[in-house]
Amino acid sequence: MQTRDEMGGRARLALDTLMQHPTAGIPTWQLFLMEHAHIERLAGVEPGAYRRDPVAVYAAMQRAAGACLVDQWIPENPLTLGDHGYEAGAEMRRQPTSGQMRETVVDGIAIDGPEAVVAHLEQHAFPRLRGAIDGFDPDERIRSVLAEEEAVQGLLGGEILKVPYGVVAFPALAYGTYGYGPYFMAYALYPEVMERHFALQADVALLNNQAVARAYQEGGLPPLHRLDHDMADGRGLLVRPESLDRIWFPHVARCLEPVLKQGIRLIWHCDGNLMAMVPRLLELGLHGFQGFQYECGMDYEAICRMRTRDGDPLIIFAGVSVTRTLPYGTPADVRRELRRLVEHGPEVGLVLGASSSITPGVPWENVKALVEGLGYYRGGAALTPRPPLPSE
Repeated sequence: MQTRDEMGGRARLALDTLMQHPTAGIPTWQLFLMEHAHIERLAGVEPGAYRRDPVAVYAAMQRAAGACLVDQWIPENPLTLGDHGYEAGAEMRRQPTSGQMRETVVDGIAIDGPEAVVAHLEQHAFPRLRGAIDGFDPDERIRSVLAEEEAVQGLLGGEILKVPYGVVAFPALAYGTYGYGPYFMAYALYPEVMERHFALQADVALLNNQAVARAYQEGGLPPLHRLDHDMADGRGLLVRPESLDRIWFPHVARCLEPVLKQGIRLIWHCDGNLMAMVPRLLELGLHGFQGFQYECGMDYEAICRMRTRDGDPLIIFAGVSVTRTLPYGTPADVRRELRRLVEHGPEVGLVLGASSSITPGVPWENVKALVEGLGYYRGGAALTPRPPLPSE
């Protein structure tokens, strides 16, 4: 991978920020723009160019937006969206309407209740996890991680720092496989089965993370990784935190240990009201957070004052709200929110962007105000004291 001397100025700003060194500017995180017209306008290409060459246009958009670092590289993701939202054709139109239950069938088992979840776990999921343990190849895992990072870094160029994403593993709640109702009923009724699932996932994750830690070391990869698994909605956690303390957190802790020992700084992606998990994640050794739904009760100012378990300031990827300010606010609101994020953010380790994906329908004027505001804070202004963003 690139050495610091080989990096452009924006990439060096990102790396210094991730290492929590004082910097003369605040780096910009990638923008997950989803509206094709906005992607093309920022990239400076003609309408329709994104569909014809999504990877090149998406990369050009990131460069034009001033991105300093990219972790999750999904240039073709906006292809699933049109100007009015999700476009999946006839398959989506055949989905059940309100009041109907969509039948979920996994490996021939109809998931019609908690007992079906348990049956599938014991008959299919557990054997597959044991097979993954027996067949794990650490050298191949290292090669695949380094090859992917090198390929994307080469595409992005020297001004953008590519940070690994999705390579550090940990146990997940399997509501995506079984559906919310059956899975969470099984979670409540059969905690011992749930813990066996978490334990086996953690056994696989431990092997993976040992190899990933070596990949970071051997490849000189930027020592940061964002963990991403939705655990909350707008009301709070999907399950009681005390149950996570008993059957989930211990397995997460043991499988993350290799990457933490390697000095990789882990941050957690936040959706919904995750406040009950914040101190628990810090106790695990996490180094910070990304993506805040402020309107759901995420206390940005309080989080930014917290410390790691070793007493260090947090790394914070702060973003203008994609559920409130960007779609429904004005350019002045965008500037005001950026100013608040900067004024109340950590003195070192702050990265700015949007809180999550910017969906179709966000006014161009707000996107423009965001890009201009990010450029203002990125542009070398001293961080102490941090200047306010100019108003209209």
